[in-house]
Amino acid sequence: VLAGVIIIVSYNMFNVKAMWSYHKAPKSDAAVLVASCVLTFAFDLVLAIEVGMVMTCLLFMKRMADESEVRGWKYDDGDEDGPDSINRRVVPQHVRVYDINGPMFFGAADLLAEIHLKDFTKVLIIRMRGVPSLDITAMNALSQLQKRCEEAGVTMVLSHVNSQPYRTMLRAGFVDRVGKQNFCKNIDEALAYADTLGETKE
Repeated sequence: VLAGVIIIVSYNMFNVKAMWSYHKAPKSDAAVLVASCVLTFAFDLVLAIEVGMVMTCLLFMKRMADESEVRGWKYDDGDEDGPDSINRRVVPQHVRVYDINGPMFFGAADLLAEIHLKDFTKVLIIRMRGVPSLDITAMNALSQLQKRCEEAGVTMVLSHVNSQPYRTMLRAGFVDRVGKQNFCKNIDEALAYADTLGETKE
């Protein structure tokens, strides 16, 4: 049975048509293939599978981290009309808005450190509709950001938090610290709420 498995695996690894298509694949994928082939012949199939799995997992985490981003909205003078421009939505002067996109896990948690507060910032809106998942490392980074906001007298408001990130926040006690009233369904609701918060603080 093992001999049959090895024959099929070897055939698939050295299938000429499949190998020819790999020259169009990313170099990282080709590197995994070459490493697995070399290890299979130099040592054994078990080691090749183990190393190949580890390399694949590392590459997957890197790609997920590359997909994640933290992007601040652009505050322009009204001449531009881009999708993130201020003239698409009314953003009060005391409000900062940041979009977070992609899975937030330990490989991308450092991106939250890119969020900066201005001296006149009173409300920070974190828009999370593009975040499908959140792990405990990113949760801790988000908690550190909330502490920074609290020390600076800034209210953190979260917009469109998906179900899995929200459950993680609940378990970590983050929802209670921020306050359920500071979780909004969408960006328009968050902006309207932030506007009222600015009036209250003034």
